[in-house]
Amino acid sequence: MVKKNIAAVDNALANLHEVPVPGVITSKIELRPPLVGQMNEFVERVLGALVAGMGDDLPVSAFPVDGTFPTATTQYEKRNLALEIPIWEEKSCIQCCKCVAVCPHACLRAKVYDPSILEKAPATFRSADARHPDWRGLKFTIQVAPEDCTGCRMCVEACPAKNKQDPTKKAINMEPKAPILDREKENWNFFLSIPDFDRTKIKVTQLRQQQVMRPLFEFSGACAGCGEAPYIKMLTQLFGDRVLIANATGCSSIYGGNLPTTPYCVDANGRGPAWCNSLFEDNAEFGFGFRISIDKQRDYAISLLRKLAPHLGDDFVDAIINADQSTEAGIAQQRERIAVLKSRLKQIDMPQARRLLLLADWLVRKTVWIIGGDGWAYDIGFGGLDHVLASGKDVNILVLDTEVYSNTGGQMSKATPRAAVAKFAAAGKPTPKKDLGLMAMTYGHVYVASVALGARDEHTLRAFVEADSYPGPSLIIAYSHCIAHGIDVEGGAGIKQQKLAVDSGQWLLYRYDPRRAQAGENPLQIDAAASQAKVLDYLMTENRFRMLLKSKPEEAKKLFEAAQLDAERRLRFYALMAGQLQSKDQTQS
Repeated sequence: MVKKNIAAVDNALANLHEVPVPGVITSKIELRPPLVGQMNEFVERVLGALVAGMGDDLPVSAFPVDGTFPTATTQYEKRNLALEIPIWEEKSCIQCCKCVAVCPHACLRAKVYDPSILEKAPATFRSADARHPDWRGLKFTIQVAPEDCTGCRMCVEACPAKNKQDPTKKAINMEPKAPILDREKENWNFFLSIPDFDRTKIKVTQLRQQQVMRPLFEFSGACAGCGEAPYIKMLTQLFGDRVLIANATGCSSIYGGNLPTTPYCVDANGRGPAWCNSLFEDNAEFGFGFRISIDKQRDYAISLLRKLAPHLGDDFVDAIINADQSTEAGIAQQRERIAVLKSRLKQIDMPQARRLLLLADWLVRKTVWIIGGDGWAYDIGFGGLDHVLASGKDVNILVLDTEVYSNTGGQMSKATPRAAVAKFAAAGKPTPKKDLGLMAMTYGHVYVASVALGARDEHTLRAFVEADSYPGPSLIIAYSHCIAHGIDVEGGAGIKQQKLAVDSGQWLLYRYDPRRAQAGENPLQIDAAASQAKVLDYLMTENRFRMLLKSKPEEAKKLFEAAQLDAERRLRFYALMAGQLQSKDQTQS
């Protein structure tokens, strides 16, 4: 081996040849600016310099004194990573929007709109009659952002529709980007000009309707085919104009707030998520502080309202305080009341009126989401997470469970399943995965859901809606496939893995809703179908398990058998709690 290395060096030296460098630049190719599009001066000059790697040339005075940065800036990067991009085939499409839901980077979007809008559409812009009964007479389009798409193929894998003329094709298919780039850029720009559909008229528990909501998390730096990002995107679609996000350090904080650009953005009204990153160990407490602050400011605003009732009108004050904000329509109506309130307050020359003017927006319902990975939730931040769950306060926790410390190199976490190979578990993890959901359920007052978007998208959607509506702590544990699992993430394999994980029983889908117990029903529902595959079928599709057969075949056999027993015992235990045992055989251990 040493001789071969020396020979390689000698051969390299023997084959060196001079490359003449001309004294004059002759190329006519111009480098594109680091950021492209209609942007303000700060984004162009400051963020553009950072993107170009010229940040050291910027003076300190160029940066905001309060440390805040503008949002919605990833739209200017135009990374152009993909060689192939998905193109919509409108004649084959059943308009289920599954492809839109799984897109990690919000590069594939759907809109419903009035047919008159097409009068100014490019000649190549595709549309179809909207198929949903609620949208009769409207048009429907799915469009790709060609310069932002990463080419991960998840949309193609998720598409259930077939082309009747060509069985090898679906309703969404990958095509070489270069020949169609200019065409699709024009189509994308026109698509963005189409007004968003009225949120108050969308049935948010139906995926085919909900996915026309505008995502307020777009074009992040997450890996192509990331399993985490679609959950965050869906969260911003549902609640993004009134959400406050506390983000634990990890993958989601890196692609969520990695300066100089920011993927969180705003809607047509200028509203969007408020986002901040905290430490690994205290993120739950950090988000808990959001909730306490919101509640205190709202309580103070209500007290001021009541004091000003003689000037504002008792009925008007009561309408604000007792407003039903459980729906999009209710929230929209409350915002209209607050706009009127602000207008009236400006006419009242009193200290209470001036203070209430500053607090009025807190009378519109806000939702707090605490986001992080399994390393935070199961391990380093678990103490704080448990404290927040026990508090009974109205916070929502989203655990993006990759079953490993993804961002720092693939170390084992307590979420790592038995038999998986990871750093600190080179011989395969010998113990089963920590059951975070079961631990949260023991409180009795915590909403808990275990979801897998790629396996059951509407189940995931319903869990998000239920968690937000629940007036106490909520915990959603989301299966997130990852490149660290040793699968072809960029080839769309993550969708297959999520389905196989659920079908084999390796990952359970369930919802635990304390409101059902209050109604005299069992609070736990198992939502996955009975196991249709063996755990081994799932394990053998991922390198993190398969590599153990190479290094320790005998140990691998034992751990794989134990992993099957883990899944069977977990299913029996949950079925017993849910009262869903189907036969006597399932009660036998």
